[in-house]
Amino acid sequence: MCIRDRYQRRVRGQEERMVKSEGYRCCTRDMFSRPFRARGMPNLSTYLVNFKVGDYVDIKANSAIQQGMPHKTYHGRTGIVWNVTKRAVGVLVNKQVGGRVMAKKIHVRVEHVTPSACRKQFLDRVKANDDAKVAAKAAGQPKPNTKRPVRGPKPGRSIRTETCLLYTSPSPRDS
Repeated sequence: MCIRDRYQRRVRGQEERMVKSEGYRCCTRDMFSRPFRARGMPNLSTYLVNFKVGDYVDIKANSAIQQGMPHKTYHGRTGIVWNVTKRAVGVLVNKQVGGRVMAKKIHVRVEHVTPSACRKQFLDRVKANDDAKVAAKAAGQPKPNTKRPVRGPKPGRSIRTETCLLYTSPSPRDS
């Protein structure tokens, strides 16, 4: 296309526009920005964390270190460590591709990985249940019920206004 044609299109109001670029790190302005007063290189404690195979980890890219940085798709995902190398860990992460979920194996440097707390509540509950069973056995009592109870409907309550007193009963939608 010559300059004259381009000028004529501009005169007619049909200006050409560039398409939106979709680079490797596009749309990551807020995702990879460092928090306030947390800029610069990571602390030494980041490198001293021991990862073992089977650990749950959260992938959180640290933009101060570009080496071994995961793709933006994996930022904020939780995965399982399947390999440990000198400077990186292999993480098994689920990724939705089209209509299916694929298990992807990626290697990420330790600066971009933190131990996950996703199983902490479960492990605490297992430990408390085991302690309750041991205590019941020592006291000669039957095994305690360790199942989590289903939360029923909220109880009815009374609401006092300036003019009257209202009583509400539980409804199936309140739970």
